[in-house]
Amino acid sequence: MTLFDAPAGGPARCRLVLAYDGTGFRGFAEQPHVRTVGGVLARALEKALRHPVELACAGRTDAGVHAWGQVVSFDADPGLDPWRLQQAVNGMLGPEVVVRSADLAPPGFDARRSARWRSYRYTVVNRPVPDPFLARYAWWVPRPLDLSSLRHAADPLLGEHDFAAFCRKGPEGSSTIRRVLDSRWVDLGDGVLRYEVRATAFCWQMVRSIVGTLVEAGLGRRRPADVVAVLRARDRGAAGQVAPPHGLCLWEVGY
Repeated sequence: MTLFDAPAGGPARCRLVLAYDGTGFRGFAEQPHVRTVGGVLARALEKALRHPVELACAGRTDAGVHAWGQVVSFDADPGLDPWRLQQAVNGMLGPEVVVRSADLAPPGFDARRSARWRSYRYTVVNRPVPDPFLARYAWWVPRPLDLSSLRHAADPLLGEHDFAAFCRKGPEGSSTIRRVLDSRWVDLGDGVLRYEVRATAFCWQMVRSIVGTLVEAGLGRRRPADVVAVLRARDRGAAGQVAPPHGLCLWEVGY
């Protein structure tokens, strides 16, 4: 049994929705001599499909960052059976990397360029002692956080701004202007807080830099209104610390 039926026309454009635990990976993008999500996924796909693949992904997550709704696309030989491909890849990579869904996409679909928005979730455990069952997926902040201050600090991020203060410097000439569609804190109870943010696009380390700054407001180290001044400064030195990667999850991508 193979993953293909008889050839029928041109290449098949395939779309996968992935979930993965980023703990053991040096990010998504394939790199020589290091283990990445894109690297192990490409090797698994090539083994199943028996031909090379070139992956496009919706978000190049950093080392240690997780995903629930990462989207990738690639071309396969005609006659692809997405369900069989999903089963084959999950058998090789699960549960660390799991294909949640697989389907055929229109020929022009590109996981990165076709995306209209992306959403991330960042989880904070705000208790006096850490939680061993959340330690891989949440930032432990032992000092009490003021939820009202967190929420007020998150509000000014809505809309289109230059997020240079919250972004690690990219290639020369690259824009740091982004449009944030949603920015909110959710109280999940039992000392677990979650920051949810959705934007048309994000720049490098933007969410983690935002969370680090908002947590400083929640701790009383800066006023919620200071976030406006940080935005206007357009200087990375004006923002707070970068939150650790393991609390961050690429949650969903909209098309």
